[in-house]
Amino acid sequence: MAELTREHVRVAVIGTGFGGLGAAVRLRRAGVTDFVLLERADAVGGTWRDNTYPGCACDVPSHLYSFSFAPNAEWPRSFSGQAHIRAYLERVTDTFGLRPHIRFDSEVRSARWDNEALHWEITTSRETLTADLLVSAAGPLSDPRIPDIPGLDAFPGAVFHSARWDHGYDLRGKRVAMIGTGASAIQIVPSIQPEVARLTLFQRTPAWVLPRMDRKISGVEKWLHDKVPATGALRRGALWGLRELQVSAFTKRPAELSVVEALGRWNIRRAIKDPALRARLTPDYRIGCKRILLSNTYYPALAAPNVEVLASGLREVRGSTLVAAGGTSQAGGSGGGTEVEVDAIIFGTGFHVTDMPIAERITGSEGITLAEAWKDGMASLRGASAAGFPNLLTVIGPNSGLGNSSMILMIESHLNYMVDYLRQLDLLGGRNGKAALSARPAAVDAWVDHVQRRLARTVWNTGGCQSWYLDANGRNTTAWPGTTSEFRKETRRVDLAEYQVLRAPASRPSPTTTRNGRLPQTPPPDVVREVPPGGTPAEPSGPCPAPDGEPALAAAPPGASPTPAAGTEGAGEVAA
Repeated sequence: MAELTREHVRVAVIGTGFGGLGAAVRLRRAGVTDFVLLERADAVGGTWRDNTYPGCACDVPSHLYSFSFAPNAEWPRSFSGQAHIRAYLERVTDTFGLRPHIRFDSEVRSARWDNEALHWEITTSRETLTADLLVSAAGPLSDPRIPDIPGLDAFPGAVFHSARWDHGYDLRGKRVAMIGTGASAIQIVPSIQPEVARLTLFQRTPAWVLPRMDRKISGVEKWLHDKVPATGALRRGALWGLRELQVSAFTKRPAELSVVEALGRWNIRRAIKDPALRARLTPDYRIGCKRILLSNTYYPALAAPNVEVLASGLREVRGSTLVAAGGTSQAGGSGGGTEVEVDAIIFGTGFHVTDMPIAERITGSEGITLAEAWKDGMASLRGASAAGFPNLLTVIGPNSGLGNSSMILMIESHLNYMVDYLRQLDLLGGRNGKAALSARPAAVDAWVDHVQRRLARTVWNTGGCQSWYLDANGRNTTAWPGTTSEFRKETRRVDLAEYQVLRAPASRPSPTTTRNGRLPQTPPPDVVREVPPGGTPAEPSGPCPAPDGEPALAAAPPGASPTPAAGTEGAGEVAA
């Protein structure tokens, strides 16, 4: 009897960060209202909800770090902080009426593809349901990574990751160790340095840090962007265009980055007067190989008398004593073997980017998990579809990350793909049937080979560093080796020649119910048929109408083009 009351939805989306909320808006715009957003926490916001450490802010300009369909004239600064970005996402949620679709405190425990019913069986911490299409928008910055350090479990003081900040612990007057020198660390260090007794930075590899051109956005600018939306679109377009022009230096001609590298060296010299410390903070790899960081306060904080920089990682913990690992200093500076007594340890050691935990919970048509399928490296078609996982789409999947622009641009490209994917399913399934799309292994391999060939000459692969762009096998499975407009073109439409089409005619009633409690008309399949490569269904006669009761969507500002060339479509980056 339990089977008869199990809920069925057209689409289930995992996560309510930029990717999940964007997916929900685009579904409503496409006339799809039979969907749910499954959120493990009690609020929306994704990484901007989870990262609340002191100084948390975005390293992408505010007017480029927002949805193209929801411009924000009220950004307070040119680079906005965590609180303002989270408030923006809350506002998007309410403006577009998304809360009725969200299931809070609903962590996805498992999602298993049913080969006969052609749907996903999803178990969360609260319920079990089925869905025709599963969209994973969990994102690569969801699950913190803390290295396995001998003795860490016995440390008597406070231990926490930057993405799980302990606001109940008072750092004032404490001896604190900061592990890592990534985007979070360069914001945390200057924020806590004035109040701690002693701050020790464990630095395996120094980062390239450039000045942060941040300022308060004036009331006149806000008024102008609000009253004349075209000015906001122009500002966004300029920010986008500048970054598009920079891409070739990262992807084709890394030597051109030497000019930017000279700026980075100047930034170190002007803030760090001690030659030994300056040597420890100067990278020995090409700028851009690791993410370029922005800060005006990081280097001055490191030069303060209560801060020590160890050119080494953390080897082990003995009680309250931290022991540095073998030194990686470029100039033979302090590091390896040093022992430091501390009261608290803060890890700024990144996230599970190339081994996302959600992949362990998704089981495909061949009975293996996505993590098992990706054991030799993440791979998917256009960053969205993995072979052997029908009707599963990932937002910000393999090789869809960026090194110099806004990830919201990439998110919106994947959402375009999602909408066309659903359109193809509707056309293939017909009025009484049901269909599924499964990426052809050959198509996935061809796409991956194409991307990897382009990556071979990029600064991420040739710059001489170890970064989170590379997986455990040294393969770059995260970065996109092109412009955002190129990616937009590659994901504008679903090419059925790249998919196996699974279809089932109407014959038997389905055991699940829809959200309104009625049995759906689409039965489980008794025939699985493959459409020949190149077989494309006819175009629909017209666009889907907007669902009744949906709030008016923000129209494109006058003069704005719907194409990426105008810079009016967006996707998100977190400096976490």
